[in-house]
Amino acid sequence: MGPRRCLLLLPLLAVALRAQQQQFMEYVERRLTLLEERISQWHDQSSRYSTELRDFKNQVLGMLEAAEKEREAMRSEAESAAVRVDRLEREVDYLETQNPAPPCVEVDETLMEKQVATAKQRKNEKYTKLTDCSHTIASVRAMKILKRFGSSSGLWTKDAAGNSEKIYVFDGTGNDTVYVFPRMREFTLFSATRKAARIKLPYPWVGTGHLVYDGHLYYIRQQGPFQVIKFNLANKTVVDSSVFPAEEQIPVFGLSPFTYIEVAADEEGLWAIYATKEDEKNICLAKLDPTSLDIEQMWDTPCPRENAEGAFVVCGALHVVYNTRLPSRSRVQCVFDVSGTLAPEDASLVYFPKRYGSHSSMKYNPRERQIYAWDDGYQIIYRMEMKKKLEV
Repeated sequence: MGPRRCLLLLPLLAVALRAQQQQFMEYVERRLTLLEERISQWHDQSSRYSTELRDFKNQVLGMLEAAEKEREAMRSEAESAAVRVDRLEREVDYLETQNPAPPCVEVDETLMEKQVATAKQRKNEKYTKLTDCSHTIASVRAMKILKRFGSSSGLWTKDAAGNSEKIYVFDGTGNDTVYVFPRMREFTLFSATRKAARIKLPYPWVGTGHLVYDGHLYYIRQQGPFQVIKFNLANKTVVDSSVFPAEEQIPVFGLSPFTYIEVAADEEGLWAIYATKEDEKNICLAKLDPTSLDIEQMWDTPCPRENAEGAFVVCGALHVVYNTRLPSRSRVQCVFDVSGTLAPEDASLVYFPKRYGSHSSMKYNPRERQIYAWDDGYQIIYRMEMKKKLEV
């Protein structure tokens, strides 16, 4: 091919190249247009999804608000039901503890004089024991603090003779309502008195010298002469009463000015611990008949009232617990055995662990051989270690 022919082909090649370039540009434009359409579709779908998500979120928030309102309504109904149940329990307790009209308790002065004369005839005589009890306290084996309940002074106890597991609580030193818990567990776990039954007594009590013994409550009447009331816990009635035959009584314990008579129980039965103006320095002891409340025998003990905070009887021996005005360790510092088998110098000097203040009550339970104590509002159990009197 000659040079002339090559010159003729050059324009044709240029036209072909321009045609290819044009096709390529059109292809690129089509691809860009398609990409733009897909981006627009993705944007539309994303916008739609965002709108649906926002609507779903609003729907969920609405459902949560409705659920919260229903929860508040249910909680309000539950609180209202609890209030109604509490009111119903109080009404049931009130109906269960209602007492009949208190009987008219009259004092037979002639009978009282005979009782005093008989008791004084046997005063300070050696006591003839009713049982073969021959043990005494050696030491405090263990101490358990149950809880803190009520006032700084009070009394809590079990039945000292029966098999009942009920806990009886006397809050304060002057009241007319006794709280009764069915078992130790309920008393320990619940801080309020809603779980406790209430016994309203016909006469208010005074002090912390009361006793639950063989299904009966023996307590000291607050008004008038110092009168021991025997109250049947089953039928809520007064069974008997007796004016204590001691003139011008004074508080029996120097550190517990609210207690004039301490009714105690041991293996021998019922006792009364008291003090009179006639011998105001020392504590007196009397043996009671639990059936008739007659005083069987009386003793003047060598145990002083000063700095005494409580006392209890174990196997016919009076144990007086002493402290100081500034609270320290409580201790049994005076023992008086009515049968004469335990000399004071042979008795163990028993110390109680130092706790909060001084004991306002100490109740010995002969069945369990432990003491239920009330120390500045704390309820404490002391488990006692016992020994034979001849081994002390």
